[in-house]
Parts: sequence; C-alpha cells; structure tokens
Amino acid sequence: MTTKWPRPPLNDASFRELALHYAARYATSKARLTAYLRRKLKERGWEGEEAADPDALVQRMADLGYVDDAGFARMKGASLSRRGYGPRRIAQALTGAGIVGADRAEAEEEASAAIWAAADAFARRKRIGPYAASPPDRDQRERMIAAFLRAGHSHATARAWVDASPGDPPDPDR
Repeated sequence: MTTKWPRPPLNDASFRELALHYAARYATSKARLTAYLRRKLKERGWEGEEAADPDALVQRMADLGYVDDAGFARMKGASLSRRGYGPRRIAQALTGAGIVGADRAEAEEEASAAIWAAADAFARRKRIGPYAASPPDRDQRERMIAAFLRAGHSHATARAWVDASPGDPPDPDR
C-alpha cells in the first residue's frame, strides 16, 4: 500500500514555476491558465504573507509572450477547421477557452473563409455525400444533416453536401 503525501502549499516561487511549466507544456489561453492556477491554489493552499494573485501572474506571462490568446485562437480555429468543423463550432470552442473580443476576430474570419474546405473535410471523414458508397435513405439523410449541423455548418451547406451524389462533390458557387 502506497501512501500519498500531501503536496506542500504553494509559495511565490513555486507558483511561478507551476505557471511556467503549464504554459510551456500546453497551448493555452489566459482564461485557462488562470483557472488552472486558481484550482492549484485551492488544492494546495498558499504559504506566504501576501495573497497569491493568479491574474497578475497570467498577465505578466502574457506580456512576456508566454501566453498569446490571439495566437491560441488562430491555432485552435485552424485545427478545428482542418478537422471539418464549421464557424459556429469554432466560435463555441473559442468561447469555451475564454477567448473574447479582438483576439478571436482573425480566427473567426479564417473559419468563415474556409467553410467549403471544412465541409469537404467533414464529409470525407464521415463518408457523407460524394464520399458515401451509396445515396442515403431518408433517415440516414436526416442523421447526416444533423451531424453537419452539430459540426457547426449551416443548413444550406449541410444539404448541399448530403444531397451530393457519390463521387460528385457539390459546386461551392451554387
């Protein structure tokens, strides 16, 4: 039987080290890093005269360039777009990561510009429309449209891809 010893409370140096380690290991946003630091403070407590200030530490790391919300938003948006997700789903992911305002504008513009390529990637991955073995029946068609909608695409885009004949991709200009 192993005994797990409680971790010592955080102090100023260990708190900075914890933040640096997390930012170095994971692509993160300021909101996520702040939430992580607050959770660690709650779990381990604080040993020091002055109270810990996770917001100030995260802002300092952002000023030094260790945390970049705009860069994170572009990376996350491009990654989701390549996987076939639409602008609505990308916006939800950015909101969940705590990215707000101007930091998310470029990522949302890129997602809107790549709608058709993202829909193509989604259809290919799910074997829908031109990538299906055969045309879907009515129930399959509705499930495929629902999958496109959950992935953040518009209803018109979903219908265009689901209604495409196997082997014949839809025209983006329609």
